[in-house]
Amino acid sequence: MKFFVTGTAGFIGFHTSQYLLDRGDTVVGVDNLNDYYDLSLKEARLSLLKKNDEFSFHKIDIIDKKSIDAIFKSESPDYIIHLAAQAGVRYSLENPYAYIDSNIMGFMNILEACRYNPVKHLVFASSSSVYGANTQMPYSVNHNVDHPLSLYAATKKSNELMAHTYSSLYNIPISGLRFFTVYGPWGRPDMALFMFTKKILNGDTIDVFNNGQHKRDFTYIDDIVEGVIRVSDNVATRDFDWNGKKPNPATSVAPYRLYNIGNHSPVELMYFIELIEKNLNRKANKNYLPLQPGDVPETYANVEALNEAVDYSPSTSIEIGVERFIKWYKDYYKE
Repeated sequence: MKFFVTGTAGFIGFHTSQYLLDRGDTVVGVDNLNDYYDLSLKEARLSLLKKNDEFSFHKIDIIDKKSIDAIFKSESPDYIIHLAAQAGVRYSLENPYAYIDSNIMGFMNILEACRYNPVKHLVFASSSSVYGANTQMPYSVNHNVDHPLSLYAATKKSNELMAHTYSSLYNIPISGLRFFTVYGPWGRPDMALFMFTKKILNGDTIDVFNNGQHKRDFTYIDDIVEGVIRVSDNVATRDFDWNGKKPNPATSVAPYRLYNIGNHSPVELMYFIELIEKNLNRKANKNYLPLQPGDVPETYANVEALNEAVDYSPSTSIEIGVERFIKWYKDYYKE
């Protein structure tokens, strides 16, 4: 099959594309290669993908509607995996318009392209951030998500609404995936594991927000990718039991589905830091800070819907995942 993967030079996009290529699929990748973080890391990911003859790359921005439309028409992809987005909760406080451009306008272009160039299935990245002020644990796709705490979260909630609308109007099979704190080799430098590792090795102080009281449902990249692929292969269908008097937010009379992908095992931030210290054999200098605007104290994924739909539940332990990341980091940066 031919897959169109957006954000293919990104963390999840790279691993997803590699998985598809390894199993024999064709991948058409797009990425704007922006400088939100180290461009050389993105280029290194791409260089690995380009070793496969079944991979082609287009350096374009998803907000460029003409280019997106042209690729859809020329390539006629079977499946779409839309991972390109402006990520980061804290950065959305500094540069909100970047989120409107990429996450709203960019996603609109993908939806319109699917409208006029029929595909078998569109899978798009949402985020656990959509749960916002909800404190009912574990987070379930059946919970209300009407109280986002950051613009990033609001754009991801908007993506879910936009996707449902297009699925309903134009009968496009669409599935949304709410990712929970993804980590692992080739990860993003702006995320905690990467930043902590780099600073501890450099002898710098790490910022510990919420005075170390955070809990996160850290999800290893291999688990994320397997979930993405299984959902993509399991084309969204209509829920004929759906009831408008008691609407289920995770399904619809349209061919639309929502899933959480998390480890279903929240980890205390201080234990997370201890694991990094153990694998680096170094102690961290810590600067304790209060909860930051837009952050939530805890995330915890209910993955029952994912398990029921594709017989899958992420399982890589935090101990194994951190060890694998540290090994990759040391090898890549020759520490």
